[in-house]
Amino acid sequence: MKNRDQANLRQYSGLEVLLHNLPYILMVCLGGTVLWRWPGRWWAIGYLCYGLIGALWTMLFVCPYCRFWGTRSCPCGYGLIAATLRQRADCLAFQQQFRRHIPVIVPLWLIPLVPLLLGVWRGIDPVTTILTIAFSVDGFLILPLVSRRCGCKDCPQKAACPWMRRLETRPTCTLE
Repeated sequence: MKNRDQANLRQYSGLEVLLHNLPYILMVCLGGTVLWRWPGRWWAIGYLCYGLIGALWTMLFVCPYCRFWGTRSCPCGYGLIAATLRQRADCLAFQQQFRRHIPVIVPLWLIPLVPLLLGVWRGIDPVTTILTIAFSVDGFLILPLVSRRCGCKDCPQKAACPWMRRLETRPTCTLE
């Protein structure tokens, strides 16, 4: 049964969800391209799979604890997918689950930097360097900026989120 307060929450369209996810998709594609150039295609394919598994991991182990599980009030859209994969869990544990499981995807930001660092000793490939710079700009600047300024800014769960927590309030399960 949906809470009657959900009618007052912002509902994200499919296009908005796509736009919120585009920097992550671009980061994973650029990272895969960097790895395709060196060390090779199997690393690139593994990295692309890791990017998909990272999103699925979040849906399985973080989203069920979010107050907006199963609603269109989730800016990234993961909550709707998560509702088809797992039962809702105790939303008071959201912050703990987020902190526990987000480190699983952190290597996505680091793995594509390895070819550039190793390239210093092997000789720097200009194309790989440009791709790695594009990856870094997207992953370390654009993605966090889009998250903070767009999706996270309007997320009603942000007070309980370690990524965006700005207030010293205790998380609750009530919809605001």
